[in-house]
Amino acid sequence: MFKRLSVIFIGLLLFSCNEKQGKTDKSFKVAFMADVHLQDIYGTFSDNEYKGVLNSATGKYTLARTMQSQLQSTRLFNENYFAFLAALDDVASRNIKYVVLPGDFSDDGQMLNIKGLKRILKKYSEAHDIEFILTTGNHDPVRPFYQESGKHDFLGEAGKQQPIFSSEKAFKAEENQELNPIFTKDIAKLGYKEILSELKDFGFFPKEKDVYWETPFSDYTYSNYQFNEAIQQADLLNRNYEIPPFGNKIPDVSYLVEPTDGLWFLAIDANVYVPKNSKNYSSASIGYNNVLTHKKHLLNWIKTVTQRAEKLNKKLIVFSHYPTVDFNDGASEHIQNLLGETKMQLHRVPKEVVAKAFINAGVKVHFGGHMHINDTGIATFKNGSLVNVQIPSLAAYIPAYKIATVTAKAFKIETVVVDSVLRFRELFPLYKQEYEHLKKSNSKTVWDSAILEAKSYKDFTQFHLKELVRLRFLKEDWNISFTDFLVEATGEDLLKFASGDTKNNTEFKTWTGFDMLFDLYRLRSADALAFSDIGEKRLDNYKQIIELFQDKFQHLKTPSNRQKDFYQFCVIFSKFLNGAPSNCFVIRLDKNKTILY
Repeated sequence: MFKRLSVIFIGLLLFSCNEKQGKTDKSFKVAFMADVHLQDIYGTFSDNEYKGVLNSATGKYTLARTMQSQLQSTRLFNENYFAFLAALDDVASRNIKYVVLPGDFSDDGQMLNIKGLKRILKKYSEAHDIEFILTTGNHDPVRPFYQESGKHDFLGEAGKQQPIFSSEKAFKAEENQELNPIFTKDIAKLGYKEILSELKDFGFFPKEKDVYWETPFSDYTYSNYQFNEAIQQADLLNRNYEIPPFGNKIPDVSYLVEPTDGLWFLAIDANVYVPKNSKNYSSASIGYNNVLTHKKHLLNWIKTVTQRAEKLNKKLIVFSHYPTVDFNDGASEHIQNLLGETKMQLHRVPKEVVAKAFINAGVKVHFGGHMHINDTGIATFKNGSLVNVQIPSLAAYIPAYKIATVTAKAFKIETVVVDSVLRFRELFPLYKQEYEHLKKSNSKTVWDSAILEAKSYKDFTQFHLKELVRLRFLKEDWNISFTDFLVEATGEDLLKFASGDTKNNTEFKTWTGFDMLFDLYRLRSADALAFSDIGEKRLDNYKQIIELFQDKFQHLKTPSNRQKDFYQFCVIFSKFLNGAPSNCFVIRLDKNKTILY
């Protein structure tokens, strides 16, 4: 049941990463770093002298967020700054010249963080001749236009929370607030206009050295392309679409760029901000389910791009922020059965019609982010197949980026785990102050200080996920009666529940039901890359319990609610154990079949 079996599809072929490519076909290496969520912890404000909190261990001031806020968020705010630099250093050491950032490259599109990102990208561009190609995510921009904003949870003096807001109008005092707020425009959430103005050199606008560049709204062709005309049509005023029901005009910053002869990057802006009224908009986090209803022009344009790429013999790389295929390894239905339709981010799962639309548009491979997970999704229908390569986040477990070696007939995919981050412990002295302050103030929720004993960045992100499960997901997603049974049980209890055998089994006493729940999240986040972290013995324990219970369940005439819930839990767990290859594989485009190994 748990062995990864070969599965046949139509249209593409996946082999192991060791397969050699033909020597006559020129290849390109491209790195993908999704959901960087950069917070410029060493940035400065342009209109306020406040520098942040002084770290006595380094002598530096920092604009970090509290550990408390990190451990209740699906992303890190601070240490990912160092992980991003480490990943870029690794890319430079591999002599990779193209780096794609498919959205959520900033914390929340604030000027502080956009300028920090710009500074870093410019540095690596100049030092290593790297071409950065970006598209937007739901955090950049958070809404299509500028809005006042701020955060209560910056790390302040003596471990206290420091509020920093863009204006007094945006600030609202919280109960037990200990420090006076700091006001700076640099913390407001920028819209498309302001973000693109800063990041114009990273794909969003044509450069003179580009072979070709266009948008969905361009009216020139490849044969009559002129840089001066492209610059004029790239103006944001020429890149708007109307969205009902209020007739709002919203930018669409999708673009196609050919930075070097023969290589096309199709950067899709899949953000859809549905208007609540004439001035307020919803979040864009749902992704492609809203694109199909509100951005129909995109699929029409994408189809023309794939057709032209084939005709002109261009190697086409298609990417956006959002996944195009179900990312739960076929477990979404069972998650809904167990937890409900609004849990574990099920609202972000793309409907089947999304994959069909992309296949109809001629897309065979798509690179996406958004979910902070390592995964490969495959959708196959009569008219073709679509592979969605899901890029993990550097700000969560498992911290990694992907490298695609692109030829005319294949994508060779490699996942690089960013484990060695030399400076990831740099802010720990500040967190110790925060922890002591929380203990003294009798805070209701105090994080586990054992996270400060992490020896590697990957271990740090694992602990982050574990605390996230404990402090947030247990309350947010798993607020069902079954959870009480699960987290209070030992492994031995679960074995007895699964098999009915009352014999003692000491091997199963070393872990708990909470450990199994945490490992379910590790598998969901990292796929097979979590196997070594969980350990072979523990995985064998889980498989034994699941197999025993699933066999038992088939013979139950009137299963109890607890048994029904545990059955769904077992199905979800087993599906996460048996996803498609997501670490190292090859997607071949020249065969009539697809075989997964």
